[in-house]
Amino acid sequence: MKFGIEFVPNEPVAHLSSYAKIAENAGFDFVWVTDHSNNRDVYATLAAISLATQRIFVGAGVTNPYTRNPAVTASAIATIYEISGGRAVLGIGPGDKSTFETLGISGDKPLTAIRECVSVFSDLFLGKTVSFDGEMVSLKGARIDFAKKMMENLPALSTSPVAQVSQISSVLPNSPSSSTSSIPVYVGAQGPKMLEMAGEVAAGVLINASHPDDFKAALPLIENGSKKANRNLKDIDIAAYTCFSMDDDSEAAIKKAAPVVAFIVVGAPDLILVRHGINPEIKKELAAEISKSNFKALGGLVSDKMIDKFAIAGDAGFCEKRMKELEKSGVTQIVVGSPIGADKEKTISGIGEIIRDF
Repeated sequence: MKFGIEFVPNEPVAHLSSYAKIAENAGFDFVWVTDHSNNRDVYATLAAISLATQRIFVGAGVTNPYTRNPAVTASAIATIYEISGGRAVLGIGPGDKSTFETLGISGDKPLTAIRECVSVFSDLFLGKTVSFDGEMVSLKGARIDFAKKMMENLPALSTSPVAQVSQISSVLPNSPSSSTSSIPVYVGAQGPKMLEMAGEVAAGVLINASHPDDFKAALPLIENGSKKANRNLKDIDIAAYTCFSMDDDSEAAIKKAAPVVAFIVVGAPDLILVRHGINPEIKKELAAEISKSNFKALGGLVSDKMIDKFAIAGDAGFCEKRMKELEKSGVTQIVVGSPIGADKEKTISGIGEIIRDF
């Protein structure tokens, strides 16, 4: 089992770098930083975190195909790969439609857009000249000039994050691996088509879910995609991108998680809500309060069932129990996502004690 942690860059970068160092010392394997235009820039934040850490992998979790041209995204994450000494990973998903609206972006055809982006990334990372005339992506001789030399000089990492786990202690400069040189690409997925496509093309799948039932439903879809591409499911990192809230006071942990769960429910496909016995009509009420920034009202609308199905929220004992259940359901990476806990430093160290039990 691997462990990741998500940071939203809505507080000073120096704070996030400090948290990342604590996470590294606590035994986490990945740091994921979210990409939204209303927060600090994801790649500048990742650069700072890279300089503050030595072992932990750093990645965008997740970016999208719309706010940046894929060649610009590839250049940005390749720069992080260089700064970090070969520890960069890239997560890409459909993005947040509410954010797109403020930017005047439609976010059309996400399945096609992500597939086309992933298809050009690997060649761009290797410094090849790329021309691509797709439905959503168009490149005419794009190239990252520094990529080829950088990949030759830095440790080559396997494109399979499952294999990378054994390399984590040797990914520092001057410790080359014999694996293929590239930057692993994860796809953020929830719906059936995106999950299947991720199984075809991605090194890992970041699934915005916290309950074992969601992974029992997701794994067959990912496996279907992997079979289409003649891939082994065991080579794909199945990451539970959880809403996580841990506190000695379970009720305080649940209260802290409620606003995040509200956002998750609003963005969840109806079929997932129905799977968990939640009426999709609740999305309208939640969205109305979110649009008014009336976050206090969300607590009364978020039910105990929503918390149970869309969060890991409680004391350390409960959180460890749910994490063990995720492991049994086929998850290979648990990402501790927002809100984490009231005191991030204390909570990250506390989760480190759970990690040592795995």
